[in-house]
Amino acid sequence: MNELTINLDSRSKKPLYEQIYDYIKSDIQNGRIPYGEKLPSTRALAKHLEVSRSTVELAYEQLLSEGYIESAPYRGFFVAQIDELYQLKKEEKKSERKIEKKKVYQYDFTPNGVDLNSFPYNVWRKLSKDILMDDRTELFRTGDPQGEYGFRSAISNYLYQARGVDCTPDQVLIGAGSDYILMLLGMILGTEHMIAFEDPTYKQAYRVIHTLGYETVPVAMDRHGMKIQDLESTGADIAYVTPSHQYPTGIVMPIGRRMELLKWAYEKDGRYIIEDDYDSEFRYKGKPIPALQGYDAEDKVIYLGTFSKSIAPAIRLSYMVLPKDILKAYRKKGSFVNSTVSKVDQTIVQHFIEEGYYERHLNKTRALYKNRHDVLIEALKPLGDICEISGEHAGVHILLTFKNGQKERNLIEKAKKADIRVYGLSDYRIRKEEKEKATILLGYANMREEDIKEAVAILNQCWRK
Repeated sequence: MNELTINLDSRSKKPLYEQIYDYIKSDIQNGRIPYGEKLPSTRALAKHLEVSRSTVELAYEQLLSEGYIESAPYRGFFVAQIDELYQLKKEEKKSERKIEKKKVYQYDFTPNGVDLNSFPYNVWRKLSKDILMDDRTELFRTGDPQGEYGFRSAISNYLYQARGVDCTPDQVLIGAGSDYILMLLGMILGTEHMIAFEDPTYKQAYRVIHTLGYETVPVAMDRHGMKIQDLESTGADIAYVTPSHQYPTGIVMPIGRRMELLKWAYEKDGRYIIEDDYDSEFRYKGKPIPALQGYDAEDKVIYLGTFSKSIAPAIRLSYMVLPKDILKAYRKKGSFVNSTVSKVDQTIVQHFIEEGYYERHLNKTRALYKNRHDVLIEALKPLGDICEISGEHAGVHILLTFKNGQKERNLIEKAKKADIRVYGLSDYRIRKEEKEKATILLGYANMREEDIKEAVAILNQCWRK
């Protein structure tokens, strides 16, 4: 073969060498240029196509590297033996997964909301710029699997001052989100444990732990939190609790129940408490409730925390504080796992905490949420004859328990028809209770005050029909 008729488009965004490469490859795949056929020399093809020789050489080099042609010294280029590619056809592959379009509601009282409009963009830009101003190559190397020491130190200092958590930086482990932290904890503990959950509970944690292979058991609650007598009867050796603001009921575990829970953990070797302190920063009445870990005299509490609620979900920064004996197990079983959070992100949040920006951000966000909380409570007063409010004064959602015999599903459907999304407490239950009074969760973190007033006024009408 002395020449190839290739229509090159000099105005195309695709380079000329790539057009030559594509043409020859296509002809080889389709059998138009058979095995063993000699291709024109680079000089001859360049002259024929009126392009530079280097352009043709680039195309031939690509074909050589992919095995479509072979080079014979002093003889030239020949089509390689690739029969299995002759019938190669590109098929448009369609995803088997059906992506369901989620309905967007005019008003959404999600209890998992975060007000992203209050995110400190200017401060974040400044810190990012300052940290990356110099060519700090160490920020892009693999870091400490446990998390950078400076960041862990900033967290331990903050936890002691704000939550009463007694720990050293060596006990802190950093991870990309609470799910990862739970998976790492599962690797450390091993699956020979039975884990008890409050019922209702934070379902995401329950799903993760259940999927990891743990035996799980629900434990009923009263107005003080998890029932210790019921916990004892389950045979569980680990209790997963949210004592500072139970999710989703909003119950604050009093000191008496906390001491009972710690006593349960002290009674047998191998018992532990996982304390999930997911939104302790947001309390609107009285002082923040100290963490259970601060009362622990025998190192039985595994403390979990996150910046997802207080800064932004996409930050994906969570942490846990390990008791010293579990820390030893981590060194043996889990320290080989590399950190899942970049050193750049850790450094930014470290400075965000140490330079006082985090405290100022929390004060601003707390005030913002308190205003929305107060607006919601005021707007709900007309519904006082048909429901009771609970779980207020902390967190970013409240609960409405209905006294008029309405069904939870009917309340949700009535709201849905009015283009309002509300959430039922039954979705958070491990065991379904048929006789339970209808209870609705209303979150307010990412709703404007005007929207809260409008939405509640509509709910007042539709829930009375």
